[in-house]
Amino acid sequence: MSKVFPPVGRRRVLEGAAVAVVVLGLLLWWLLPLGEAPPSGKITFSTGTTSGVYYEYGSRLRTELADDMPDLDVDLTASNGSQENVARVATGRADFAIAAADAVAAYEAQHPGSAARLRGVARLYDDYVQLVVGRDSGIHSLADLKGKTVATGLPRSGVRLIAERVLRAANLDPVKDITAVSEGIDTGPERLRQGRIDAFFWSGGVPTAGLQKLTDSFTFRFVPLDADLVAKMHEQDDATGYYRATNMPESAYPTIQNGSTVPTIAVSNLLMTRTDVDARLTEWLTRTVIKSRDGIGAHVHSAQLVDLRTAIYTDPLPLHEGARRYYRSVKP
Repeated sequence: MSKVFPPVGRRRVLEGAAVAVVVLGLLLWWLLPLGEAPPSGKITFSTGTTSGVYYEYGSRLRTELADDMPDLDVDLTASNGSQENVARVATGRADFAIAAADAVAAYEAQHPGSAARLRGVARLYDDYVQLVVGRDSGIHSLADLKGKTVATGLPRSGVRLIAERVLRAANLDPVKDITAVSEGIDTGPERLRQGRIDAFFWSGGVPTAGLQKLTDSFTFRFVPLDADLVAKMHEQDDATGYYRATNMPESAYPTIQNGSTVPTIAVSNLLMTRTDVDARLTEWLTRTVIKSRDGIGAHVHSAQLVDLRTAIYTDPLPLHEGARRYYRSVKP
């Protein structure tokens, strides 16, 4: 004879569901990194000019951090670029920032005391030096810049640092041989379109929004920066060893390059912090940087180049302890 089971009451069903929710919550808690709740608090993240890649990347990363650490308040601040970012982190005005390796090395040489507190989180992607002129310009080489009005980047920017080094490597005095103006990617493209400058330097990931926008209203081209410049730049001082000769890919600005690469100079970008920034927070942030590569990369092309295998190479900065913990945890 078959056994008859009594009907399950509504209360028992609800109690069972509540238990299942608790068990699921405990399971998710256990699966969290280190079995802990996400870090909370507030950090300041210094980026760059609003039309540059640093700012766009930082904005996208803040969204990803909000998903992973909802109680972490990220204050995103604009800046003139790499040199200002390094100084902000070193002096405690920012907790995290993006900066080019050459700017980090230059700061270390000038401020060895405060630079000792700097630490790396991840190597992100490369900046490409871009010397931009109008399509019909008579400027075809660096030598042709003599006597011209040239935007060399904002004060304390990475662009200013590298532009002046490029000019010196070409035997041009940035003060005497050109009329240098302080324009960055936010204003330089429009000044060029208006004919108020003859050329401008930009150093950033490709494509950069400020230059992409210019393609809609103005046809420009890139002046090639040949490989022999890099050797001359390396001779300037110890902080210039982070430059390397390369080619800007033909896919950077397709309507401008028409399938051709552009000889230029590259330098790596670093996500950086300071020794006193909490290690657990830095570990979580490093994890978010790596796992959000594809999501951010769908909007910021440069971010597609963030790679777990190369992220640990933050030279000239040693890795922050929190970042080191993350990389060890995912080491095969």
